[in-house]
Amino acid sequence: MKKDFLASLGIEERTPEEIHFISPLVYAYIGDAVYEVYIRDYIINKYGGNVNTLHKIATRFVKAAAQAAAVHGLEHQLSEEEWSVIKRGRNQKSGSVPKNANLADYRYATGFEALIGYLYLMDKHERIEEIVEKAIAIIEEKTKELE
Repeated sequence: MKKDFLASLGIEERTPEEIHFISPLVYAYIGDAVYEVYIRDYIINKYGGNVNTLHKIATRFVKAAAQAAAVHGLEHQLSEEEWSVIKRGRNQKSGSVPKNANLADYRYATGFEALIGYLYLMDKHERIEEIVEKAIAIIEEKTKELE
């Protein structure tokens, strides 16, 4: 699908070798959007409701603390390459930290988004789905513990 879209615009997709040299913050940039689409699809189909309700539910999954919890919960299920991408993303200096996130969570969330973006650019959609499914389960469990 992505290849067809880029080709229709006359753009050649980057090779895996070129993708390895992209900044982890660029991975996180696209990973944030990809993860958001999966979460929105999930909550629309599981919870329904109006846009305001959907937004409130979505924030439980996309906030830095939730993504950091997902990373820690997935740690032993990730390959060395995947963990390396997370660490590269986590260690990048980004502009600022959102006021409602602590620095450690924000950095791990950036690492998580970097992993999703890297996998997307590498065209590993099945692996993205596996990781997002596990992340959702981890975050849902954490949410139940807080209720």
